Amino acid sequence: MVSNQILQTTLEGLKSIARVEFGVLDPEGREVAATDSFADCVQEALQFAGSAADSQEIKGHQYFKIFDETQLEYILVAAGSGEDIHTVGKLAAFQIQGLLVAYKERFDKDNFIKNLLLDNLLLVDIYGRSKKLHIKSDSPRVVMVVQTGSRDGNLLDAARGYFGTGNKDFLTSVDENDVVVIKEISSIDAISEAQAAAEGLAAHLHKEGQEDFRIAYGTAVQEIKDVSRSYKEAKMAADVGKIFFDDKETICYSELGIGRLIYQLPIPLCKMFIKEIFGGNGVEDFDDETLPTVNKFFENSLNVSETSRQLFIHRNTLVYRLDKLEKMTGLDLRVFEDAITFKIALMVVKYMNYMEKHEY
Repeated sequence: MVSNQILQTTLEGLKSIARVEFGVLDPEGREVAATDSFADCVQEALQFAGSAADSQEIKGHQYFKIFDETQLEYILVAAGSGEDIHTVGKLAAFQIQGLLVAYKERFDKDNFIKNLLLDNLLLVDIYGRSKKLHIKSDSPRVVMVVQTGSRDGNLLDAARGYFGTGNKDFLTSVDENDVVVIKEISSIDAISEAQAAAEGLAAHLHKEGQEDFRIAYGTAVQEIKDVSRSYKEAKMAADVGKIFFDDKETICYSELGIGRLIYQLPIPLCKMFIKEIFGGNGVEDFDDETLPTVNKFFENSLNVSETSRQLFIHRNTLVYRLDKLEKMTGLDLRVFEDAITFKIALMVVKYMNYMEKHEY
């Protein structure tokens, strides 16, 4: 159904052009939108609604029926003088009928897209409904999820402002904090187009005053039936991004690396792993210089000389810190396997802390 505000705006626009007063009533005679009072037309409107006529003149007013398929949706009343009043009324009724069809199609598409994303459709329904709604079933697409930390109803409108209202890309809101974009790309290998779109959208959202958001996207899919897979990947990318890539505004599923494996581990297993690695110690037992030193050491691919240079410390000081960590954990970070084990352990701790904080 068309919103009352849209109907009101349409009637006011028609009035400014045709110099005719318009009123839209529902089949029970209740006023939906009007440019003037039509309270005295209720009985005539109800009488007209029960007749077989599609249009009728009653007491100098023109009445028109507007249908949603076979069901009576609105009664349009046109009040004015002149021989063209009937023609003007028919044009107004045609305009509202067009709005009704457009909004219904938009609702049907939005409903289809939501069920497609949530994997609620049978395969035969996916292809049947996509054909009926004139949605290509074999276009390469990528699903993007825009998450915000606040319940901002303007996020969907802001995203639509960037992507426009064309029929190639589809935007919907699955819940209060997420906006989902199904982005069509030129080919299944053109994932860089999704990255460019994500970065462009991020810049646009900043201009619109949005700050607390993250944009994640899945891998490209060729068939419409696989859109739900790309959506699940995008959702995971958004969730994993909060834990391991909190400094990134845009994140791709293929960039998650080992983070997506850790994200799927049960917490009891994580606790057992950390106990085996650190024994009775925990990350909180390290002094303030240990973790920054370790992170810089990893950034420089276990290069002692480069790490000490960037930390502005003597090489022997760095070696001392690494030796001290080895005594605490039994892991020598200059050995690749030990470095990998410690890196994974830090990520597991970060994952556990996040899950505990959010009470999962």
